[in-house]
Amino acid sequence: MIEDNIRVLRQAARITSDGSHKIQKDWCIVAGNVDLVDAMAYKAIASNHKVKILFREHVILKEGKLDKKFDFIMLYGNALILNDFKNAAQKQGGAYIQVARDYLSKEPNLMVLVAPDDVIRNTVSVLEKSKVSFAIIKESQTTGFIDIDINNEMKLPNFIKSALKPFYNANEIVLSAILISVEKDEDVGKVQSIATSNRIFVIDFRDIVTED
Repeated sequence: MIEDNIRVLRQAARITSDGSHKIQKDWCIVAGNVDLVDAMAYKAIASNHKVKILFREHVILKEGKLDKKFDFIMLYGNALILNDFKNAAQKQGGAYIQVARDYLSKEPNLMVLVAPDDVIRNTVSVLEKSKVSFAIIKESQTTGFIDIDINNEMKLPNFIKSALKPFYNANEIVLSAILISVEKDEDVGKVQSIATSNRIFVIDFRDIVTED
């Protein structure tokens, strides 16, 4: 933790040729339950434009009789401030991936995948068997609960559904967020297709545009 803080401080305080301070801006993705992501969105709005919300997604995965619900948010802004987001997200049990601008030039075809951990691991296996050359650069998992509801296909009275909900939520679902680099440009579409077919949300950094 101390080493991470020192690294971000050094990056955020880079000096330009004219002697002024150059603020490093990074991207980050935070995944977890709705309360966690609400808190991250509030912090971004309260940052006085130092951190911007690029997008937020509310995901419902239907598996049998259950709806597994989670949120994630993508932010862009001051790297030093994002380090505080990291500490807050991890303290509240969220998954957190931060991507420095340097990565865009050092690593080919960066993509972030977000989904339940078992789905991520299965998809990584499928990609490997499909001879896609890629590397996992960063990974993070949630430690907080993900909301689970009994869906409307279960014809039960609402009071019974409410009584059963704590039991399902006790069986914690772990979310994973991984940052990968895909070696060959022609394999990016294959990764996108395989991930999407497994109901994984994919962020392709070729589609991310910022004003600076």
